[in-house]
Amino acid sequence: MSVSSAIGLVSSSLRNLLIGEMTLNPAVPVTILAPDEAGGDQRINLFLYKVEENSFLKNADWTVDPKNASQLVPPPLSLNLFYLMTPYAKNDPQLGNATAHEILGDAMRVFYENSVIPGSFLEPDLKGAREQFKIIFNALDPEELSRLWSTFAQPFRLSVHYQISTVQVDMAVAQEKPLPKRVRTIGVPSVESPYTPPAVTGISPASGPAGTVVTFTGQDLQGWQANVSLGSQALLSGQLLNANTFTATIPAATVPGFYDIRVDISSLFRRVFLFEVTA
Repeated sequence: MSVSSAIGLVSSSLRNLLIGEMTLNPAVPVTILAPDEAGGDQRINLFLYKVEENSFLKNADWTVDPKNASQLVPPPLSLNLFYLMTPYAKNDPQLGNATAHEILGDAMRVFYENSVIPGSFLEPDLKGAREQFKIIFNALDPEELSRLWSTFAQPFRLSVHYQISTVQVDMAVAQEKPLPKRVRTIGVPSVESPYTPPAVTGISPASGPAGTVVTFTGQDLQGWQANVSLGSQALLSGQLLNANTFTATIPAATVPGFYDIRVDISSLFRRVFLFEVTA
């Protein structure tokens, strides 16, 4: 579960990743500052400039608390974080910004090689989080970058844009509510809620070309129906499950990119997985 300070912890975890994996010698400091704040002549800077609610997860249903089957837990606040990564270095009389370009290239390599923040670099309070923190490169057009930099008291600098998806902030315990009383019997037979609700815990692989067969794993799935969709396209519709694993196929016509795969188990459990369709 993610704590209320998750946004700041994700920023610190990204900094940990860059410090741990960048290979420049001497090492380059990593800062989390606004671009117009002083932080040293040579460094790589991450600036969180925008936070958005994840549109696919904002209407998620309440779920049964896995630790207490008598309590309903409100959906977490699901966020996408947007960062500017900016290199700083003194200009050389002949090479100009070449040093800054070298710093940026090494930092981009680190994020490319680690599309999900590794657990070893996560801040301690995030190590038990149920979600993965996906690092996605998004290109900003020059006009948008220029408009963003116009808000700072510094001239434009070369920057790149990254999205972190998804950061989930759990609601306070006081927001939980008891599960409505179960209807024990209405004539014959009895009607009861499941003692252990179904749950989908993993997806494999997390990336692959169009046509890839994706396997979902979970617990207590037998006897429930699975619905899986990729965007507006249904991959499974009401498939009755007889095991704790099931599969779905990425459509052959899917273009490369990042997609949300939504899984619904008999309206008792819902989860969104991020899948990358490669070329």
